[in-house]
Amino acid sequence: MKKIAIPFFFLILSISLSAQTKQWTLEECVNHALENNISVKQSELNVELTEADKMEAIGNFLPSLNANASGSKNTGLSLNPTNNQLENTTFGSASGAINVGLNVFDGLRNVRQLQRAKLSQLAAQYSLDKMKDDIVLMVANSYLQVLLNKENLKVAKSQNAVTLEQIQRTNDLVDAGVLPRGDLLEIKATDASEKQQIAVAENTVKISMISLAQLLLIKDYSNFDIADGEYNIIDGGIANKDVSEIIESAKQTRAEVKIAQKNVELAQKDLQISRGAYYPTLSAFFGYNTRYADNDPLQNGFVEQLYLNDGIGYGLQLNVPIFNGFAVRSNVKRNKINLKNTEYQLEQAELDLESNVYQAYVDANGALKAYEAATVALESQELAYQYAKDRYDVGLTNAFDFSQSKLRFDNAKIEENRTKFEYIFKLKVLELYFGVPASELKF
Repeated sequence: MKKIAIPFFFLILSISLSAQTKQWTLEECVNHALENNISVKQSELNVELTEADKMEAIGNFLPSLNANASGSKNTGLSLNPTNNQLENTTFGSASGAINVGLNVFDGLRNVRQLQRAKLSQLAAQYSLDKMKDDIVLMVANSYLQVLLNKENLKVAKSQNAVTLEQIQRTNDLVDAGVLPRGDLLEIKATDASEKQQIAVAENTVKISMISLAQLLLIKDYSNFDIADGEYNIIDGGIANKDVSEIIESAKQTRAEVKIAQKNVELAQKDLQISRGAYYPTLSAFFGYNTRYADNDPLQNGFVEQLYLNDGIGYGLQLNVPIFNGFAVRSNVKRNKINLKNTEYQLEQAELDLESNVYQAYVDANGALKAYEAATVALESQELAYQYAKDRYDVGLTNAFDFSQSKLRFDNAKIEENRTKFEYIFKLKVLELYFGVPASELKF
Protein backbone atom coordinates (compact mmCIF):
# COMPACT_ATOMS: atom_id res chain seq x y z
CA MET A 1 0.00 0.00 0.00
CA LYS A 2 2.87 2.38 0.88
CA LYS A 3 4.62 1.58 -2.43
CA ILE A 4 1.49 2.75 -4.28
CA ALA A 5 0.90 5.84 -2.13
CA ILE A 6 4.42 7.31 -2.57
CA PRO A 7 4.37 7.54 -6.40
CA PHE A 8 0.79 8.82 -6.24
CA PHE A 9 1.91 11.58 -3.83
CA PHE A 10 4.71 12.69 -6.13
CA LEU A 11 2.33 12.61 -9.10
CA ILE A 12 -0.10 14.94 -7.31
CA LEU A 13 2.80 17.17 -6.22
CA SER A 14 4.08 17.37 -9.79
CA ILE A 15 0.65 18.34 -11.10
CA SER A 16 0.30 20.96 -8.36
CA LEU A 17 3.69 22.55 -9.13
CA SER A 18 3.04 22.63 -12.87
CA ALA A 19 -0.32 24.28 -12.26
CA GLN A 20 1.39 27.11 -10.41
CA THR A 21 3.26 28.24 -13.56
CA LYS A 22 0.88 30.57 -15.33
CA GLN A 23 1.28 30.76 -19.08
CA TRP A 24 0.67 34.33 -20.13
CA THR A 25 -0.93 35.22 -23.44
CA LEU A 26 0.16 38.29 -25.35
CA GLU A 27 -3.10 40.05 -24.48
CA GLU A 28 -2.59 39.33 -20.77
CA CYS A 29 0.98 40.64 -20.92
CA VAL A 30 -0.13 43.84 -22.63
CA ASN A 31 -2.98 44.46 -20.18
CA HIS A 32 -0.72 43.75 -17.20
CA ALA A 33 1.91 46.18 -18.51
CA LEU A 34 -0.65 48.93 -19.08
CA GLU A 35 -1.98 48.49 -15.56
CA ASN A 36 1.36 48.28 -13.76
CA ASN A 37 3.96 50.12 -15.83
CA ILE A 38 5.46 52.99 -13.82
CA SER A 39 5.66 55.35 -16.80
CA VAL A 40 1.99 54.78 -17.57
CA LYS A 41 1.05 55.43 -13.94
CA GLN A 42 3.04 58.68 -14.00
CA SER A 43 1.26 59.76 -17.19
CA GLU A 44 -2.09 58.98 -15.57
CA LEU A 45 -1.11 61.16 -12.60
CA ASN A 46 -0.28 63.98 -15.01
CA VAL A 47 -3.80 63.71 -16.42
CA GLU A 48 -5.19 63.96 -12.87
CA LEU A 49 -3.04 67.04 -12.24
CA THR A 50 -4.54 68.77 -15.26
CA GLU A 51 -8.00 68.14 -13.81
CA ALA A 52 -6.90 70.01 -10.67
CA ASP A 53 -5.60 72.89 -12.84
CA LYS A 54 -8.93 72.99 -14.66
CA MET A 55 -10.84 73.13 -11.37
CA GLU A 56 -8.64 76.01 -10.22
CA ALA A 57 -9.27 77.89 -13.48
CA ILE A 58 -13.03 77.48 -13.05
CA GLY A 59 -12.71 78.79 -9.49
CA ASN A 60 -11.29 82.07 -10.81
CA PHE A 61 -14.79 82.97 -12.02
CA LEU A 62 -16.33 82.47 -8.57
CA PRO A 63 -16.35 85.05 -5.75
CA SER A 64 -14.02 84.60 -2.81
CA LEU A 65 -15.50 84.34 0.70
CA ASN A 66 -13.43 84.75 3.87
CA ALA A 67 -14.32 85.10 7.54
CA ASN A 68 -12.18 86.03 10.51
CA ALA A 69 -12.64 86.45 14.26
CA SER A 70 -10.39 87.49 17.14
CA GLY A 71 -10.58 87.89 20.92
CA SER A 72 -8.22 89.63 23.34
CA LYS A 73 -7.76 90.78 26.94
CA ASN A 74 -6.52 94.36 27.32
CA THR A 75 -4.82 95.93 30.37
CA GLY A 76 -3.69 99.54 30.75
CA LEU A 77 -4.25 102.19 28.14
CA SER A 78 -6.03 100.45 25.26
CA LEU A 79 -8.44 101.30 22.47
CA ASN A 80 -12.00 100.21 23.14
CA PRO A 81 -13.23 98.79 19.84
CA THR A 82 -16.85 99.60 20.58
CA ASN A 83 -16.40 103.39 20.92
CA ASN A 84 -12.87 103.96 19.56
CA GLN A 85 -11.86 105.63 22.85
CA LEU A 86 -8.58 105.12 24.73
CA GLU A 87 -9.27 103.71 28.15
CA ASN A 88 -6.87 102.96 31.00
CA THR A 89 -8.57 99.88 32.33
CA THR A 90 -8.78 96.15 31.95
CA PHE A 91 -11.37 94.73 29.56
CA GLY A 92 -11.97 91.91 27.12
CA SER A 93 -12.89 92.45 23.50
CA ALA A 94 -13.79 90.46 20.40
CA SER A 95 -14.29 91.25 16.74
CA GLY A 96 -15.31 89.43 13.58
CA ALA A 97 -15.69 90.08 9.86
CA ILE A 98 -16.88 88.48 6.63
CA ASN A 99 -15.42 89.61 3.28
CA VAL A 100 -16.52 88.79 -0.24
CA GLY A 101 -14.45 89.57 -3.34
CA LEU A 102 -15.21 89.16 -7.04
CA ASN A 103 -12.92 89.59 -10.01
CA VAL A 104 -14.97 91.57 -12.53
CA PHE A 105 -12.36 92.08 -15.25
CA ASP A 106 -8.67 91.14 -15.44
CA GLY A 107 -7.85 91.44 -19.12
CA LEU A 108 -9.64 88.14 -19.88
CA ARG A 109 -6.83 86.25 -18.16
CA ASN A 110 -9.27 84.07 -16.22
CA VAL A 111 -10.96 83.08 -19.50
CA ARG A 112 -7.60 82.27 -21.08
CA GLN A 113 -6.54 80.28 -18.03
CA LEU A 114 -9.60 78.07 -18.31
CA GLN A 115 -9.00 77.55 -22.03
CA ARG A 116 -5.38 76.71 -21.31
CA ALA A 117 -6.34 74.21 -18.62
CA LYS A 118 -8.60 72.37 -21.08
CA LEU A 119 -5.83 72.28 -23.70
CA SER A 120 -3.36 71.04 -21.11
CA GLN A 121 -5.74 68.24 -20.20
CA LEU A 122 -5.96 67.13 -23.83
CA ALA A 123 -2.17 67.27 -24.21
CA ALA A 124 -1.72 65.12 -21.10
CA GLN A 125 -4.22 62.58 -22.43
CA TYR A 126 -2.39 62.42 -25.77
CA SER A 127 0.87 61.86 -23.89
CA LEU A 128 -0.78 59.01 -21.99
CA ASP A 129 -2.06 57.50 -25.25
CA LYS A 130 1.40 57.65 -26.79
CA MET A 131 2.93 56.09 -23.70
CA LYS A 132 0.44 53.21 -23.91
CA ASP A 133 1.18 52.68 -27.62
CA ASP A 134 4.90 52.55 -26.88
CA ILE A 135 4.36 50.06 -24.04
CA VAL A 136 2.22 47.82 -26.26
CA LEU A 137 4.94 47.73 -28.93
CA MET A 138 7.66 47.04 -26.36
CA VAL A 139 5.70 44.18 -24.82
CA ALA A 140 4.73 42.74 -28.21
CA ASN A 141 8.32 42.88 -29.45
CA SER A 142 9.63 41.24 -26.27
CA TYR A 143 6.88 38.60 -26.38
CA LEU A 144 7.59 37.77 -30.03
CA GLN A 145 11.30 37.52 -29.23
CA VAL A 146 10.53 34.85 -26.63
CA LEU A 147 8.39 32.99 -29.16
CA LEU A 148 11.18 33.19 -31.74
CA ASN A 149 13.74 31.85 -29.28
CA LYS A 150 11.38 29.03 -28.30
CA GLU A 151 10.83 28.11 -31.94
CA ASN A 152 14.58 28.07 -32.54
CA LEU A 153 14.99 25.80 -29.51
CA LYS A 154 12.37 23.44 -30.94
CA VAL A 155 14.24 23.36 -34.24
CA ALA A 156 17.51 22.59 -32.49
CA LYS A 157 15.98 19.76 -30.45
CA SER A 158 14.09 18.34 -33.44
CA GLN A 159 17.18 18.27 -35.62
CA ASN A 160 19.25 16.74 -32.85
CA ALA A 161 16.68 13.96 -32.59
CA VAL A 162 17.31 13.29 -36.29
CA THR A 163 21.05 13.28 -35.63
CA LEU A 164 20.63 10.70 -32.88
CA GLU A 165 18.72 8.49 -35.30
CA GLN A 166 21.50 8.94 -37.85
CA ILE A 167 24.10 7.90 -35.28
CA GLN A 168 22.31 4.58 -34.84
CA ARG A 169 21.85 4.22 -38.60
CA THR A 170 25.51 5.11 -39.28
CA ASN A 171 26.69 2.69 -36.63
CA ASP A 172 24.77 -0.12 -38.37
CA LEU A 173 26.24 0.85 -41.76
CA VAL A 174 29.76 0.97 -40.29
CA ASP A 175 29.30 -2.46 -38.73
CA ALA A 176 28.06 -3.72 -42.10
CA GLY A 177 31.16 -2.30 -43.81
CA VAL A 178 29.15 0.09 -45.98
CA LEU A 179 30.55 3.29 -44.41
CA PRO A 180 33.95 4.04 -42.88
CA ARG A 181 34.22 4.59 -39.12
CA GLY A 182 35.19 8.20 -39.77
CA ASP A 183 31.61 8.90 -40.83
CA LEU A 184 30.38 7.74 -37.42
CA LEU A 185 32.84 10.07 -35.70
CA GLU A 186 31.66 12.93 -37.93
CA ILE A 187 28.01 12.35 -36.98
CA LYS A 188 28.90 12.13 -33.28
CA ALA A 189 30.78 15.43 -33.58
CA THR A 190 27.65 16.92 -35.12
CA ASP A 191 25.62 15.60 -32.19
CA ALA A 192 28.00 17.23 -29.69
CA SER A 193 27.82 20.54 -31.55
CA GLU A 194 24.02 20.42 -31.66
CA LYS A 195 23.79 19.70 -27.93
CA GLN A 196 25.93 22.76 -27.33
CA GLN A 197 23.59 24.79 -29.55
CA ILE A 198 20.60 23.46 -27.60
CA ALA A 199 22.19 24.63 -24.34
CA VAL A 200 22.79 28.08 -25.85
CA ALA A 201 19.21 28.18 -27.19
CA GLU A 202 17.80 27.24 -23.78
CA ASN A 203 19.81 30.01 -22.15
CA THR A 204 18.61 32.48 -24.79
CA VAL A 205 14.99 31.53 -24.03
CA LYS A 206 15.54 32.08 -20.31
CA ILE A 207 17.19 35.47 -20.83
CA SER A 208 14.41 36.69 -23.14
CA MET A 209 11.81 35.40 -20.68
CA ILE A 210 13.44 37.32 -17.82
CA SER A 211 13.56 40.47 -19.98
CA LEU A 212 9.83 40.17 -20.64
CA ALA A 213 9.09 39.54 -16.96
CA GLN A 214 11.11 42.62 -15.99
CA LEU A 215 9.18 44.68 -18.52
CA LEU A 216 5.97 43.48 -16.86
CA LEU A 217 7.41 44.14 -13.36
CA ILE A 218 7.06 40.45 -12.50
CA LYS A 219 9.69 39.34 -9.98
CA ASP A 220 8.93 35.62 -9.83
CA TYR A 221 10.97 34.68 -12.92
CA SER A 222 11.00 30.96 -12.14
CA ASN A 223 7.21 30.64 -12.41
CA PHE A 224 6.81 32.96 -15.40
CA ASP A 225 6.11 31.53 -18.83
CA ILE A 226 4.19 32.48 -21.94
CA ALA A 227 1.59 30.50 -23.82
CA ASP A 228 2.99 28.78 -26.89
CA GLY A 229 0.76 29.36 -29.87
CA GLU A 230 0.78 29.59 -33.62
CA TYR A 231 1.25 33.25 -34.45
CA ASN A 232 0.40 33.72 -38.07
CA ILE A 233 0.84 36.78 -40.23
CA ILE A 234 -2.43 38.74 -40.12
CA ASP A 235 -2.47 41.59 -42.62
CA GLY A 236 -5.56 43.73 -42.92
CA GLY A 237 -4.25 45.21 -46.16
CA ILE A 238 -2.11 47.92 -44.55
CA ALA A 239 1.07 46.82 -46.32
CA ASN A 240 -0.63 47.20 -49.72
CA LYS A 241 -1.69 50.80 -49.13
CA ASP A 242 0.19 53.69 -50.64
CA VAL A 243 2.69 55.21 -48.24
CA SER A 244 1.21 58.69 -48.70
CA GLU A 245 -2.15 57.41 -47.42
CA ILE A 246 -0.50 55.96 -44.32
CA ILE A 247 1.37 59.22 -43.70
CA GLU A 248 -1.80 61.27 -43.96
CA SER A 249 -3.61 58.93 -41.58
CA ALA A 250 -0.69 59.10 -39.15
CA LYS A 251 -0.80 62.89 -39.10
CA GLN A 252 -4.49 62.74 -38.19
CA THR A 253 -4.25 60.05 -35.52
CA ARG A 254 -0.75 59.83 -34.05
CA ALA A 255 -0.36 61.24 -30.55
CA GLU A 256 3.08 62.80 -31.12
CA VAL A 257 1.66 65.24 -33.70
CA LYS A 258 -1.39 65.98 -31.54
CA ILE A 259 0.88 66.69 -28.56
CA ALA A 260 2.94 69.12 -30.65
CA GLN A 261 -0.26 70.80 -31.91
CA LYS A 262 -1.58 71.23 -28.37
CA ASN A 263 1.77 72.65 -27.27
CA VAL A 264 1.39 75.34 -29.94
CA GLU A 265 -2.12 76.13 -28.71
CA LEU A 266 -0.86 76.23 -25.12
CA ALA A 267 1.88 78.67 -26.12
CA GLN A 268 -0.74 80.84 -27.84
CA LYS A 269 -2.80 80.93 -24.65
CA ASP A 270 0.27 81.77 -22.58
CA LEU A 271 0.93 84.72 -24.89
CA GLN A 272 -2.68 85.91 -24.55
CA ILE A 273 -2.50 85.57 -20.76
CA SER A 274 0.72 87.59 -20.59
CA ARG A 275 -0.79 90.31 -22.78
CA GLY A 276 -3.76 90.52 -20.41
CA ALA A 277 -1.44 92.16 -17.88
CA TYR A 278 -1.46 95.31 -20.05
CA TYR A 279 -5.14 95.88 -19.24
CA PRO A 280 -6.65 97.41 -16.09
CA THR A 281 -8.25 95.11 -13.55
CA LEU A 282 -11.59 95.72 -11.88
CA SER A 283 -12.74 93.92 -8.76
CA ALA A 284 -15.75 94.23 -6.47
CA PHE A 285 -15.77 93.75 -2.71
CA PHE A 286 -18.25 93.50 0.13
CA GLY A 287 -17.44 93.34 3.85
CA TYR A 288 -19.36 92.97 7.09
CA ASN A 289 -17.72 93.46 10.53
CA THR A 290 -18.77 93.74 14.17
CA ARG A 291 -17.16 93.97 17.62
CA TYR A 292 -17.74 93.44 21.37
CA ALA A 293 -16.17 94.71 24.63
CA ASP A 294 -17.07 93.65 28.18
CA ASN A 295 -16.70 97.24 29.56
CA ASP A 296 -19.58 98.71 27.59
CA PRO A 297 -20.96 101.65 29.73
CA LEU A 298 -24.51 100.79 28.60
CA GLN A 299 -24.08 97.23 29.82
CA ASN A 300 -25.39 95.79 26.57
CA GLY A 301 -25.15 92.05 26.23
CA PHE A 302 -22.93 90.16 23.78
CA VAL A 303 -25.59 89.74 21.08
CA GLU A 304 -26.85 93.31 21.44
CA GLN A 305 -23.31 94.69 21.04
CA LEU A 306 -22.70 92.62 17.91
CA TYR A 307 -25.86 94.11 16.46
CA LEU A 308 -25.16 97.70 17.57
CA ASN A 309 -21.45 97.73 16.62
CA ASP A 310 -21.62 96.12 13.16
CA GLY A 311 -20.74 97.80 9.89
CA ILE A 312 -20.86 97.12 6.14
CA GLY A 313 -18.44 98.17 3.42
CA TYR A 314 -18.66 97.56 -0.32
CA GLY A 315 -17.37 99.03 -3.52
CA LEU A 316 -15.23 98.62 -6.64
CA GLN A 317 -11.47 98.70 -7.00
CA LEU A 318 -9.73 99.65 -10.24
CA ASN A 319 -6.02 99.00 -10.82
CA VAL A 320 -4.39 100.54 -13.89
CA PRO A 321 -0.89 99.32 -14.84
CA ILE A 322 1.31 102.29 -15.73
CA PHE A 323 4.90 101.18 -15.29
CA ASN A 324 6.20 97.91 -13.87
CA GLY A 325 9.86 97.86 -14.79
CA PHE A 326 9.24 96.16 -18.19
CA ALA A 327 8.11 92.98 -16.39
CA VAL A 328 4.97 92.57 -18.51
CA ARG A 329 6.75 93.47 -21.74
CA SER A 330 9.54 90.98 -21.02
CA ASN A 331 7.03 88.24 -20.19
CA VAL A 332 5.17 88.87 -23.43
CA LYS A 333 8.40 88.67 -25.39
CA ARG A 334 9.36 85.38 -23.75
CA ASN A 335 5.96 83.91 -24.63
CA LYS A 336 6.29 85.09 -28.24
CA ILE A 337 9.61 83.28 -28.50
CA ASN A 338 8.15 80.19 -26.85
CA LEU A 339 5.25 80.22 -29.34
CA LYS A 340 7.65 80.36 -32.26
CA ASN A 341 9.66 77.54 -30.75
CA THR A 342 6.59 75.28 -30.37
CA GLU A 343 5.66 76.01 -33.98
CA TYR A 344 9.09 74.78 -35.04
CA GLN A 345 8.63 71.74 -32.82
CA LEU A 346 5.31 70.98 -34.51
CA GLU A 347 6.93 71.27 -37.92
CA GLN A 348 9.73 68.98 -36.79
CA ALA A 349 7.26 66.47 -35.30
CA GLU A 350 5.43 66.26 -38.63
CA LEU A 351 8.72 65.78 -40.49
CA ASP A 352 9.85 63.12 -38.01
CA LEU A 353 6.53 61.35 -38.27
CA GLU A 354 6.70 61.34 -42.06
CA SER A 355 10.24 59.97 -41.90
CA ASN A 356 9.26 57.31 -39.35
CA VAL A 357 6.29 56.19 -41.43
CA TYR A 358 8.47 55.93 -44.53
CA GLN A 359 10.98 53.90 -42.53
CA ALA A 360 8.26 51.65 -41.08
CA TYR A 361 6.78 51.18 -44.56
CA VAL A 362 10.15 50.23 -46.05
CA ASP A 363 10.94 47.99 -43.08
CA ALA A 364 7.61 46.16 -43.35
CA ASN A 365 7.94 45.56 -47.07
CA GLY A 366 11.58 44.58 -46.69
CA ALA A 367 10.68 42.18 -43.88
CA LEU A 368 7.97 40.62 -46.06
CA LYS A 369 10.40 40.07 -48.93
CA ALA A 370 12.95 38.61 -46.52
CA TYR A 371 10.30 36.25 -45.12
CA GLU A 372 9.19 35.14 -48.57
CA ALA A 373 12.80 34.56 -49.62
CA ALA A 374 13.48 32.64 -46.40
CA THR A 375 10.42 30.45 -47.04
CA VAL A 376 11.62 29.61 -50.54
CA ALA A 377 15.13 28.95 -49.25
CA LEU A 378 13.76 26.67 -46.53
CA GLU A 379 11.80 24.63 -49.08
CA SER A 380 14.90 24.26 -51.24
CA GLN A 381 17.15 23.34 -48.30
CA GLU A 382 14.59 20.83 -47.05
CA LEU A 383 14.57 19.08 -50.43
CA ALA A 384 18.37 19.17 -50.56
CA TYR A 385 18.58 17.79 -47.03
CA GLN A 386 16.14 14.98 -47.79
CA TYR A 387 18.10 14.12 -50.94
CA ALA A 388 21.38 14.10 -48.99
CA LYS A 389 19.80 11.97 -46.26
CA ASP A 390 18.53 9.40 -48.76
CA ARG A 391 21.96 9.20 -50.39
CA TYR A 392 23.70 8.96 -47.04
CA ASP A 393 21.40 6.15 -45.86
CA VAL A 394 22.51 3.98 -48.79
CA GLY A 395 26.17 4.98 -48.53
CA LEU A 396 26.35 7.22 -51.61
CA THR A 397 27.66 10.26 -49.73
CA ASN A 398 29.92 10.80 -46.72
CA ALA A 399 29.01 12.05 -43.26
CA PHE A 400 30.64 15.45 -43.74
CA ASP A 401 28.57 16.30 -46.83
CA PHE A 402 25.44 15.06 -45.08
CA SER A 403 26.13 17.13 -41.92
CA GLN A 404 26.74 20.23 -44.05
CA SER A 405 23.42 19.74 -45.81
CA LYS A 406 21.70 19.27 -42.47
CA LEU A 407 23.37 22.42 -41.09
CA ARG A 408 22.15 24.46 -44.05
CA PHE A 409 18.63 23.13 -43.50
CA ASP A 410 18.76 23.98 -39.78
CA ASN A 411 19.97 27.51 -40.49
CA ALA A 412 17.27 27.96 -43.13
CA LYS A 413 14.57 26.98 -40.62
CA ILE A 414 15.97 29.39 -38.01
CA GLU A 415 16.12 32.18 -40.57
CA GLU A 416 12.54 31.47 -41.64
CA ASN A 417 11.44 31.80 -37.99
CA ARG A 418 13.38 35.03 -37.54
CA THR A 419 12.00 36.72 -40.66
CA LYS A 420 8.46 35.62 -39.84
CA PHE A 421 8.38 37.20 -36.38
CA GLU A 422 10.26 40.27 -37.59
CA TYR A 423 7.66 40.83 -40.31
CA ILE A 424 4.81 40.36 -37.81
CA PHE A 425 6.30 43.08 -35.60
CA LYS A 426 7.10 45.48 -38.48
CA LEU A 427 3.55 45.05 -39.77
CA LYS A 428 2.06 45.93 -36.38
CA VAL A 429 4.20 49.09 -36.24
CA LEU A 430 2.85 50.12 -39.62
CA GLU A 431 -0.72 49.44 -38.49
CA LEU A 432 -0.21 51.68 -35.45
CA TYR A 433 0.96 54.50 -37.71
CA PHE A 434 -2.11 53.98 -39.89
CA GLY A 435 -4.31 54.56 -36.86
CA VAL A 436 -5.22 51.05 -35.70
CA PRO A 437 -5.62 51.29 -31.89
CA ALA A 438 -3.04 49.31 -29.95
CA SER A 439 -5.83 47.36 -28.26
CA GLU A 440 -7.10 46.17 -31.66
CA LEU A 441 -3.84 44.87 -33.09
CA LYS A 442 -4.21 41.25 -34.17
CA PHE A 443 -1.36 38.76 -33.91
